[in-house]
Amino acid sequence: MSDQLPDPRLTRIYRLEATLGEPLDVGDVAQGHRRIVPQTGGRFTGPEISGKLLPGASADWQIVLPDGTALGDIRFTLQTDRGDLLYVRSQGVRHGSAEVLARLSRGEEVGGSEYVVRTSTQVETAAPDFEWLNKGVFISVAGRQVGGVIYVVYLVG
Repeated sequence: MSDQLPDPRLTRIYRLEATLGEPLDVGDVAQGHRRIVPQTGGRFTGPEISGKLLPGASADWQIVLPDGTALGDIRFTLQTDRGDLLYVRSQGVRHGSAEVLARLSRGEEVGGSEYVVRTSTQVETAAPDFEWLNKGVFISVAGRQVGGVIYVVYLVG
């Protein structure tokens, strides 16, 4: 076996712009402060796949740590323009300076370069044309906007 391994490359799969509902504040639990943030709608677009986010089947189950860092367990259901369903689950972290995280928690507009949101992502579908999504390793870069969130999802190749 050669000791040369290929460097990973990223291929953009889609950009999702989701709208957010009012967070449900569960309160302090053993892991931190639990919040559930519903995703109430939105659209995703990519070179091979586009569609909408289905409300009622999409939310971010967050644990917020004392320093403001948020650990995300994000689950959403997408429907392609052809009607195929995609179940997407991402786990990740949002972190930054205390000042920036405080602005985010107040719902203020904060530039995406001022903090970090990264996730590892899995996609499940029964659609034969998108079977390759079931086998992919994905990462996403995300950022908040007033009333919403943007995720850009990449296939790691």
